[in-house]
Amino acid sequence: MANSGSILGNSVVRREDPGLLTGAERYYDDLTPEGTAYITFVRSPVAHAVIESVDVSEAQAMEGVLAVHTGESIGLPATPGFPMLPVFERPQIAHDRVRFVGDIVAAVVTETREQGTDAAEMVLVDYDPLPAVADPRKALDEGAEVIWPQNEGGNLAFHTELGDDDGLAGAAHVAEVTMESQRLAAVPMEPNGILVEPGLPGGGMTVTLPSQSPIGLKEGFAGLLGLDGDKVRILAPAVGGGFGAKTGIYPEYLVAAKAALDLGRPVKWTESRSEDMVSLVHGRGHTLTARMGFDGDGLITGLNLHVLADSGAYPAIGSFLTVLTQTMSQGVYRIPKIKFTGDSVVTNTTQIAAYRGAGRPEATQILERVLDVAADDLGIDPAEIRRRNFIASDQFPYATITGAQYDSGEYNKALDAALAASGYDELRAEQAARRQSGSTKLLGIGLSSYVEITAPLGLHSEYGRVDVVSDGTVEVRVGTSAHGQGHETAFSMIVHELLGVPMENVKLIQSDTDEIPRGQGTMGSRSLQTAGSAVYRASEEVLAQAKELAAQQLEASADDIVVGDGGLHVAGVPTQSVSWAELAAGAEISYELDFDQGGSSFPFGAHVAVVEVDTETGGVELVRHVAVDDCGTVLNPLLVAGQQHGGVAQGAAQALFEWVQYDDDANPRTANLTDYLMPSAAELPSFEVSNTETASPLNPLGAKGIGESGTIGSTPAIHNAVVDAVSHLGVVHIDMPTTPERIWRALAATST
Repeated sequence: MANSGSILGNSVVRREDPGLLTGAERYYDDLTPEGTAYITFVRSPVAHAVIESVDVSEAQAMEGVLAVHTGESIGLPATPGFPMLPVFERPQIAHDRVRFVGDIVAAVVTETREQGTDAAEMVLVDYDPLPAVADPRKALDEGAEVIWPQNEGGNLAFHTELGDDDGLAGAAHVAEVTMESQRLAAVPMEPNGILVEPGLPGGGMTVTLPSQSPIGLKEGFAGLLGLDGDKVRILAPAVGGGFGAKTGIYPEYLVAAKAALDLGRPVKWTESRSEDMVSLVHGRGHTLTARMGFDGDGLITGLNLHVLADSGAYPAIGSFLTVLTQTMSQGVYRIPKIKFTGDSVVTNTTQIAAYRGAGRPEATQILERVLDVAADDLGIDPAEIRRRNFIASDQFPYATITGAQYDSGEYNKALDAALAASGYDELRAEQAARRQSGSTKLLGIGLSSYVEITAPLGLHSEYGRVDVVSDGTVEVRVGTSAHGQGHETAFSMIVHELLGVPMENVKLIQSDTDEIPRGQGTMGSRSLQTAGSAVYRASEEVLAQAKELAAQQLEASADDIVVGDGGLHVAGVPTQSVSWAELAAGAEISYELDFDQGGSSFPFGAHVAVVEVDTETGGVELVRHVAVDDCGTVLNPLLVAGQQHGGVAQGAAQALFEWVQYDDDANPRTANLTDYLMPSAAELPSFEVSNTETASPLNPLGAKGIGESGTIGSTPAIHNAVVDAVSHLGVVHIDMPTTPERIWRALAATST
């Protein structure tokens, strides 16, 4: 909420958009230095096999071929995808066996992209196929092929558990549901890629790539390539979407870098869309089973939750996301006892990693689904069963039994706002009327109440620096890396608020290791609360320095110096002033820090989805979606609404459309956008978004994250709405995506 006279809390148009819309901004693939060569990767067409031989002789002899690399010749170490899982070391180029369709078996460097495509086809690989594990539900079966024989757990990559009593023994009723949070592809508008320029700095290399966390990649590149850190520069220009998939160091990056260093000339890799669908990490891929107990008044007595997570062929951070699901398995509810078990398994598929929400959506999806099953069983309205079980607003800060420390929350307030905005009672009346009339177009109304964790897994600190330069403008440096979120706008608003410098005179510097000494990047909905707070604190210190300087020049007390137009002046005497340029000319005005808020924040909200289901065809349409998301104190409502709209769209996509599929031999069935169903704006309504504001006590802005909230809240609401539309006909559950075929089959099953 805006304060009188403050820019904070007001809708301010994004500064970033003109450059993006006019093409003034540049992406990595817009950059082609003189002498650039191109690298093309040869990928395995089989999911699991021993590599008998790789013959590159014909490829090497082709026109324009500069080098051909194999696993034996590349000279790069294998690396684990996650420090806690050291046994699963992935070779940068496979040399003994391949483990998924898309695994790299060779790399060809050529003068042109077209030559690379031709030469890659001439690399001959002899494979001895092995049985493949495609279905994570069968990965732990007796007799299942073990993908990593050296792993003592067979195909079990990671296990987590919590609690030994689920509170179900004395329950008056137990609701149960098993559901799939299906595997998804990130599909950023800009696919993956890299440009490596050897020589600078100091005989090292400059790496330009579309990363969400470029600052944190520097040491990894240097160490794996045998370079000193000061000889590596990493930078990210404009980035066309990430959603969690553009973090970390991909094998393609290291191979391209090694090729560039060997050749002494720039090397570029630009991923094709079909490559992107198998080589860029996927998300979700969880099977969840919940059993929730209730007493006679509809109050929760306990929860038993099991999660089976698909890790893909090279287990990494995706294997560990069950811990986030475990942490958030209490949700917004008073649950006195929880027993949680999670198993992450290896399959012959693309690696699973973080994807918008990363372990938290899955917790909300299963909680909200089993609550709706319980509401139907007990004859309690879905809104009422949630209200009865909410954590009360006077209980915060609240320590959950799963180890989370909720900072603040008013869950009932958000639900009431969503119900009022949707006209919930009127919707239920219309639903009843359609059912009574025998209409084939049934209305479904779905709810979700959620809480999520932002700045998770230790990501609650960030670097920031503010400098006043000689012309009176301000430079802001941060360790985050914006790729569409609106950081330039948000951070310049903070500087303007504290220093009075016009927003257009504030320059954001980010995503370049020559400028930024450290930083954790942009992920986990963390940037405003961490980097924004660093900018806020640095601006406060810069103002204090400037007041001392102004006091000396104006022969006044520093306590009497205030911010005015273009600089500082004596309170009540605006003519007795000094400009920012004059202040900066006489002394350095600068401050840097690592702001640490000490823990994660916990945004929350409530969503209401309305769908229409055609009982004759199974056709389903999302006709309304109401989202009330609480991300703490809102700095810029326009930026928040943009994140809400984008998040809801991605959440709707999981509920209704998207699904990465493999056949029984682990061959991808959805490796292009013809087969992978992504919605466009034409398939979705205009979302109705608003906010409640419950400030976080952890940072000076009162901010919590918003980037993933829309996704976390929308998917279960829409999922519940689809089932709700046909629940009176005997349908208890339909797995996501709730396609027309699945709806039709569920209806057909009730009539037999």
